[in-house]
Amino acid sequence: MIRVVIDANVFVSAVLTTRGNAAQILDAWRAEQFELAVSPVILEELARVLQYPRIAKRHGLSEERIQEFLDELAHLALQTPGELTLDVIKGDPSDNRYLECAVEGAADVIVSGDQDLLDLEGYQGIHILTPRAFLTLLRESARQP
Repeated sequence: MIRVVIDANVFVSAVLTTRGNAAQILDAWRAEQFELAVSPVILEELARVLQYPRIAKRHGLSEERIQEFLDELAHLALQTPGELTLDVIKGDPSDNRYLECAVEGAADVIVSGDQDLLDLEGYQGIHILTPRAFLTLLRESARQP
């Protein structure tokens, strides 16, 4: 099964827009169409971003519901140890956390809307795709026997 790291921006998009590409990716994960890998630092970033006032105002979720969502990710996804440190992306070093998680978790794909990651296109055999491109890949792999 394909193993995937999802950027926090994609998770946030899924929470804000329940019918978009990001939401379809979250639905596909819940339907066990791929395996998700997360690291402690990715979960921390997601928790922080979901509590930003402008984001919280848009999603309207309670702190309890946000915690349930984070717990779901933490318990159902493959947790990487978060011990690896990479210095690949110079423009926004915090984006390296996704590469670190992907390498530690032996992921096949990183899904992101972040241009610094997308500009890499790949790293150590790990593909870096937009949400739309990843959905296309999922559909194509589902058609293959």
